[in-house]
Amino acid sequence: MKQITKSAALIAAASGVVFGIVTPLTAAATGTPAPLKWTKCAGEGLDPRQECATVSVPMNYADPGGPQIDIAVSRIPSEKTSARRGVLLLIPGGPGGDSLDDPSGKGQKLPQKVRDAYDLVGFAPRGNAPSTSVGCDAEPGDTARTKLLPWPAADGSIDENMATARRLSDACARNGGELVKHISTKNNARDIDRIRAALGERRLSAWGVSYGTYIGATYSEMFRHRTDRIVLDSNDHPDPVRAERAWLEAFETGVEDNFPEFAKWASAPGNPHRVAGTAAEVRPLFLRLAARLDREPLPRPGANPAQLNGNVLRQAMLDSLYDPDDYPDLAKLILAAREGEVPPAPPSPPESAVQNHIAVSAATICNDAAWPRSAAAYEKGVAESRAKHPLTAGMPRYAMVCAAWPWQPKEAPPRVTDRGPSNMLLVQNARDVATPLSGALKLREALGRRAVMVTVDATGHGSYLDSGNACGDAAVSRFLATGERPREDLYCD
Repeated sequence: MKQITKSAALIAAASGVVFGIVTPLTAAATGTPAPLKWTKCAGEGLDPRQECATVSVPMNYADPGGPQIDIAVSRIPSEKTSARRGVLLLIPGGPGGDSLDDPSGKGQKLPQKVRDAYDLVGFAPRGNAPSTSVGCDAEPGDTARTKLLPWPAADGSIDENMATARRLSDACARNGGELVKHISTKNNARDIDRIRAALGERRLSAWGVSYGTYIGATYSEMFRHRTDRIVLDSNDHPDPVRAERAWLEAFETGVEDNFPEFAKWASAPGNPHRVAGTAAEVRPLFLRLAARLDREPLPRPGANPAQLNGNVLRQAMLDSLYDPDDYPDLAKLILAAREGEVPPAPPSPPESAVQNHIAVSAATICNDAAWPRSAAAYEKGVAESRAKHPLTAGMPRYAMVCAAWPWQPKEAPPRVTDRGPSNMLLVQNARDVATPLSGALKLREALGRRAVMVTVDATGHGSYLDSGNACGDAAVSRFLATGERPREDLYCD
């Protein structure tokens, strides 16, 4: 699943948070949101101004009087009361990420005029600890990165992928509890509106990133009259759960867009991690090495899996393409593996965090829409993808856990349209491995007059205040602070 990889950094960052303790369900629903009780936030390195609270929401919105769950929220109030416009909700990526620390983190990168205009608000979406949380207690072998994204066997077989999907689905059915059935993009949007109401706001502004753009677009469909200024950054295809499985499929385009950038860097003279003499040599070198590791994996004690095989190398490639700052990690792995050596495996996040993330990711994607159950539905696509896109080896054409998910969706998946207020600004890097420009353009098309899009000539996942492009940053900051958007779609060199 694309979203599992997209939030890998968020899982690693969660090592300072206590996960795995399932928050009990609260009592029956109340009609009007109770005033929030703000307290000091748990955790280290937070801005001392940040405070935390919980919002109670229905576990099942079809039964609003039934059991309630808690959604953890955080905020740093506006820094200038006279300039305050409202709240800016920071919507995380994932599924499986949270933004609880973001008011203290990326929120402090916002220009002063934006921090003056808004209370910065973060939250842990339903299922994510420390909100009422879920876990599937999956087998350790099934939590490997090369299992969570469905890399086929060396010969292209997906038999083991299907077996993994069944084991993960069975684990979620046994251990996920009732809540795992009610985690979805639409319910995330409903929870956001409960947060808005609990904050006492008539409307809210938002900055959604990665999967957060899909939540933001869904909220803007379901609660159009409650939106103020909406920024969508690193944009998902508007229909990522359609039958063509766009979330995964995007990796084919994303890797092809981004690998040439790695190849130029990895062949540059003077690079201490240079792997080849020219950029043209890097791709065939990588493919040969991956094929060799398919045949002759190298032992890697303490890692999961405990070997460096072709798929581990491919997964490392995928991870490194999220951020050019990570190119050296891939280059060092390539250089070592060519010599038959294996560098130490990177540290793993806490097991409880991994289990929580797996459950939320699987539940969101599988509950949003039904996926084919038969292996035959995937085999042809996997074979075609392996032939056309050998770098991704067929992985983007399989569905992983959703191929065996034990429940059917409770409602139709979100649908993005051009009906609604013209108050959205999309910002997008030209080369993004996880949410490629081609998918962002589809979202732009679906939103029509509601949106303007800023495309930034940059590489990596995450654009606003992340790609170092002054033109793109200025356009988004101006919109948040004043409401002024570019008159038409803008390309920032």
